[in-house]
Amino acid sequence: MLQTRVIPPAEGAYQYPLLIKRLLMSGSRYEKTREIVYRDQVRYTYPTLSERVARLANVLTAAGVKAGDTVAVMDWDSHRYLECMFAIPMIGAVIHTINVRLSPEQILYTMNHAEDRFVLVNSEFVGLYQAIAGNLSTVEKTLLLTDTAEKTAELPNLLGEYETLLAAASPEYDFEDFDENSVATTFYTTGTTGNPKGVYFTHRQLVLHTMGVSTSMGAIDSVRLLGTNDVYMPITPMFHVHAWGLPYVATMLGLKQVYPGRYDPEYLVELWRREKVTFSHCVPTILQMLLNAKAAQDTDFGGWKIVIGGSALNRALYEAAKAKGIQLTAAYGMSETGPLVSCAHLNDELMAGTEDERITYRIKAGVPGPLVEAAIIDAEGNFLPADGESQGELVLRAPWLTEGYFNEPQKGAELWHGGWLHTGDVATLDSMGVIDIRDRIKDVIKTGGEWISSLDLEDLISRHAAVREVAVVGIADPQWGERPFALLVIREGHQIGARELKEHLKPFVELGHLSKWAIPSQIALVTEIPKTSVGKLDKKRIRIDISEWQATNSTFLSTL
Repeated sequence: MLQTRVIPPAEGAYQYPLLIKRLLMSGSRYEKTREIVYRDQVRYTYPTLSERVARLANVLTAAGVKAGDTVAVMDWDSHRYLECMFAIPMIGAVIHTINVRLSPEQILYTMNHAEDRFVLVNSEFVGLYQAIAGNLSTVEKTLLLTDTAEKTAELPNLLGEYETLLAAASPEYDFEDFDENSVATTFYTTGTTGNPKGVYFTHRQLVLHTMGVSTSMGAIDSVRLLGTNDVYMPITPMFHVHAWGLPYVATMLGLKQVYPGRYDPEYLVELWRREKVTFSHCVPTILQMLLNAKAAQDTDFGGWKIVIGGSALNRALYEAAKAKGIQLTAAYGMSETGPLVSCAHLNDELMAGTEDERITYRIKAGVPGPLVEAAIIDAEGNFLPADGESQGELVLRAPWLTEGYFNEPQKGAELWHGGWLHTGDVATLDSMGVIDIRDRIKDVIKTGGEWISSLDLEDLISRHAAVREVAVVGIADPQWGERPFALLVIREGHQIGARELKEHLKPFVELGHLSKWAIPSQIALVTEIPKTSVGKLDKKRIRIDISEWQATNSTFLSTL
């Protein structure tokens, strides 16, 4: 390491720790009257948010929560969740955002593994909690969250109801400074094999991530997404990487924030219209549901900017949203990266190009944000050129990437092998610095000696007028090693079979966009494609389903 010159600070100089409380303190400086809105039930301003965070801190401290304790939350997206995202880490504790869409067995595992001591439970999840309570090994007390008039529930060691306790607590709390490297949050990846893994982030990491996101989304003119005059509504669950970290950004900037509770497409449209929402973020499947809602059919969503992540943004969805007035922008990240790594960027060269070229780059994973390093490596760990052609695993460095998995050092070491975080994604980098995700390493299809990207194939198939939704996986083939298999959800009033799909894809083969080996010889027409708990295509489940269909000669199948 270089022997640099370090000058000690002056006596009495304040050593400023990067703590989450700084983000809350910043919010009310800009527009004190901006509101935090929860459905049609709660509406208050930023000074009230700060007061409620202090009240919650007093409630938790009085209940025995100490620095280093883990406090779990089971709730839908709400003002309460926002308050917990600040109050819990601001007293030095760790907030565990429980994925309520996991199976009861997985929820039980994550709570015991995280060593939760206190749990805030929405009344809708009381039955779920009761079913696992007897096997929880570390939980000492519970606290009820509810939107109903009923202020009690059969929860073990119940402290009381959230609003009642806050009303009785002091509106002032002296939030002390502490080490910025203290863990602030933890949550568990959904994982496709084995138990979920615990990802954790420190105060320093979350503050730096917040600054990085606000710069990426607020200062790059070609895709400017987020400013102080925007109205923010998350459509990504707050249990999933803190709703991608955007509530911290929105609070730091003092934006009006709208929390929809349980996601219902019809109600999301109503909230968008009533609260004049201008900025949101979600995965493609949720956006598709929103566009298919009855309330959306005659609605012009002009002025609504939506960031798409979690899964690849295909051109068909981009154009469908654009036709409804929505400006989509792709971004990239994963649970372990905080999550934002990159966001679509159009430089001067692209801005001077055609609309088709601009769309092509708006739906790519984008350019790494400030302080992010990205590289492509081969299977031996050698770095590959940024030529837009060389494919390899995307590896990353940034000051907010998780440094490991909770209580699983071996898996953490695998994640950080060679000093770079391994994403498990196959990608290219081009001369403009643009990341183009080609596939997950485990989802790339090898057929006839060629590698096929399931994401590319899904994008091209989605352009058929009959296709509402598509997923492609590789299935074993005795002659070719693997062959692509497509699951299709068809639009009402349309029809398609394997032969029609082949005719649709042939022009892309002739243009050189697709190998002839990439055309699926088998498809399944289904009413729904399996998704993970956070709305991604569940390709592990899809492969199992296909095997079962083939074993029983299911009539779902269509073959060339």
